[in-house]
Amino acid sequence: MPKKNLLLRGGLIGGALVILFLFTGGALLYTWVSFPSLINTEKDSVYFFVRTGSQYPQVYMDFKKSGMLKYDRGFDWVAKKKEYPANVKPGRYLLLKGMSNSEIVDLLRSGKQAEINLVFNTTRHFDRLAGIISRQIEADSSTLVNAFRDSANYRKYGLSTDQWRAMFIPNTYRFVWNTSAEQFLDRMNQEFKKFWNQERETRLKEIGLDKFQLMSLAAIVQEETFKPEDMPKVAGVYINRLNKGIRLQADPTVIYALGDYTIKRVLLRHLLFDSPYNTYLHSGLPPGPIRIPSLQAIESSLNYAKHDYLYFCAREDFSGYSNFARTYSEHLVNARKYQHALNNR
Repeated sequence: MPKKNLLLRGGLIGGALVILFLFTGGALLYTWVSFPSLINTEKDSVYFFVRTGSQYPQVYMDFKKSGMLKYDRGFDWVAKKKEYPANVKPGRYLLLKGMSNSEIVDLLRSGKQAEINLVFNTTRHFDRLAGIISRQIEADSSTLVNAFRDSANYRKYGLSTDQWRAMFIPNTYRFVWNTSAEQFLDRMNQEFKKFWNQERETRLKEIGLDKFQLMSLAAIVQEETFKPEDMPKVAGVYINRLNKGIRLQADPTVIYALGDYTIKRVLLRHLLFDSPYNTYLHSGLPPGPIRIPSLQAIESSLNYAKHDYLYFCAREDFSGYSNFARTYSEHLVNARKYQHALNNR
């Protein structure tokens, strides 16, 4: 075959190979960059978590283990091309079905994470609160418990040990997932100050209590009834007793002082336990809240029902509601009905 023809044929084959390479390479590049990556097509979206301090190799490994990516090698290629390894940001990221590798990398690089609705309600113990919070943010339970118990944190916010529970106002808050224990406490302090706005401060002056006393009252109300309808009435009873200089004689304060929540009936020997929290022995409100009260209990105490009741006890039908009385003799009748029902049960 003539040399010219060989050169021509070789050129054609080489050109074809180049074209084939460009085509397949371009197709592969297009696939890696643009092809939808989420393998979990049954869901419209999934969350991916990047822990604080994570480096790119860990993020990539977490992606591979999760099975979210259809083309994990493509993700790796795009991530390195877009310099994501040098721009890893912790957080909780919402990945939508159909997102490309390029879109995923852009989202992770941006740090624009999906916020959470952090929710907590009334609770007696900080251990339990730590468990509730740790299931919603990055800070773990033990770190939160240590932060709750650290007296340095009380002093940081200008609070005493007795006042500490008052800082936590149960509600729903918008948070980023990668929140530390310290950041959580800072936010709770901000929300506490925000909650006690001018309107509520004015209401406190009308009642004659400060915010910590109000929270102490709300905590007792919370322990006394779980019925929302009864909360303002129960709060009204204690306000009446405070105004008349009558000891509150609230059983939950005695139980708190003893630290024994297995007590179902408060007996005379319990009432004699000396503690500033025992409202049978000491006048006025206890030094601080005996639990973190619910928002409902707080508002019910701020807007207590005005009446002339001085006593209440649980109804004998075990409905959870209370019987209220103006005089001690009326109260004894109600109390005997309940005690009789308890004995029969």
